[in-house]
Amino acid sequence: MSKRTMIHRLRPSVLRTRGAVVAAGMGAVMVVGAGAGVASADAGTAVKPLAANAASAVAAQAEAQASAAAKAAAAKAAAKKKAAAKKASWVKPVAKYTLTASFAQGGSMWASKHSGQDFAVPVGTPVKAAHAGTVVKAGPNGGGDGPAYGNAVVIKHANGKYSQYAHLSKINVKIGSKVKTGQTIAKSGNTGNSSGPHLHFEIRTTPNYGSALNPANFLRSVGVTI
Repeated sequence: MSKRTMIHRLRPSVLRTRGAVVAAGMGAVMVVGAGAGVASADAGTAVKPLAANAASAVAAQAEAQASAAAKAAAAKAAAKKKAAAKKASWVKPVAKYTLTASFAQGGSMWASKHSGQDFAVPVGTPVKAAHAGTVVKAGPNGGGDGPAYGNAVVIKHANGKYSQYAHLSKINVKIGSKVKTGQTIAKSGNTGNSSGPHLHFEIRTTPNYGSALNPANFLRSVGVTI
C-alpha cells in the first residue's frame, strides 16, 4: 500500500477523532460554561428578589407600626382635648366658698326640701355663669320665682338645662343677655329668705321653681367637682 493510500484511508478517521475531540472540548466548554453561567444567573435571580422582598417586608412592617403609633397618639391627644374642653365648658359659680345646705336637705328654712346647693361666701363675691347661655330671669322676687330667693338670675343653656343664682346683692345682667362660661353675672348677697351671706345655686330642667336637679351630681357629670 502506498503512503498516499494510507494517508487517504486514515484521514477520515483522524478527522472524526479530531472532530470528536473538538466536539468533546466544545461540549465541555459549553456545558461547563453554560452551566456555570446558568447557575450564577439562577443564584443571582434567586438571592436578589429574596433580599429585596425581605427588605420590603421590614420596611412595610416599620411603616405600619409607625402609622399605628401615630394613630394611637392622635386618638389619645383628641380624647385628652375633648375631656379638657368638657371640663372647661362648665365652671363653679364662685371661686372660694364653704359648702353649707345641700340639695334635698330638710329644715325649717324651706317649705319642703332644699332645692339647691348653698355656697357660703361674703357679700359682694363675684358670681359667675356656670355655663354659657341666655338669661331668662333676672331681678327681685326671685326673678319671678318668689320672694324667698331674693334677687335672682336664671340662665338657659344649650343642653336644655337651666342654672339659677339667688340671694344676690347686685345683678349685672338682664333678660335676653347672652353670657359666656365664667362671666361675672352678679354679686353674692343676703337677700330673701337667707340666714347669712351665701349663694343659692340650682340646676333645673325648666326655668321655674320645682324642676331642680341635684346640682353637685350634675356638675360632677360635666367634670366639675365642688
